[in-house]
Amino acid sequence: MVGLLLAAPTLGLAQSAQQREAAKTEVWKPVPAVVATPEHAAPSDATVLFDGKGLDAWESESGGKAPWSVADGVLTVLPGSKGIRTKKNFCDLQLHVEWRSPADTNGVSGQNRGNSGIFLQDRYELQVLDSHDNPTYANGQAASIYKQAIPAVNASRPPGVWQSYDVIWKAPRFSEGGGLRSPARITVLHNGVLVQDDTVLAGKTEYIGAPSYSAHGCAPIALQDHDSKVSFRNIWVRELPSR
Repeated sequence: MVGLLLAAPTLGLAQSAQQREAAKTEVWKPVPAVVATPEHAAPSDATVLFDGKGLDAWESESGGKAPWSVADGVLTVLPGSKGIRTKKNFCDLQLHVEWRSPADTNGVSGQNRGNSGIFLQDRYELQVLDSHDNPTYANGQAASIYKQAIPAVNASRPPGVWQSYDVIWKAPRFSEGGGLRSPARITVLHNGVLVQDDTVLAGKTEYIGAPSYSAHGCAPIALQDHDSKVSFRNIWVRELPSR
């Protein structure tokens, strides 16, 4: 009995010593801000760019009112009207976009089927394309960084079915003299599947020729008119702290 009585205080002292050692590696501040994450809605700290109600956050790529159509909560490209871009400029960000290629493929294939694009900082294109059973050049299919980076897998759904991109974008950095300090980097999940894993970009998107950088600052997010009635919904962005 005496041995048991002595063991209990000894055990308590040992636990206190462990707790003091453990406390040395506990960090209590800064306390992370609380962000509400309602189901099927943007996080509470996000900037909603399109919620189905209007295009107040957007303008035509040539200036003036955004010309695309909005009906039943869906934004759809008006072919021939030119692209649209956000009125606000962005640098580092988290972006969520849902998109849908036309259900009727009209017998077209390759780059002519459900083609659009999401441009980060108005220069760097994340390809939007109907890539379900639709062969094309690999660095031009859905979820490619156009003409630069092939997606790890093809996670495309059939035409007419909603798809999603979740993007982490790290903007390029330039010196005061205009030289490149650090290149742009992008991570993309296509329909929840990782397809671009911290991919390093060689420069802005080019249709012809090699990509290259020229100094710039924060810039709009743009959606491309590529003569196809691609639709979009639930577009939101979270601005990230600069690295």
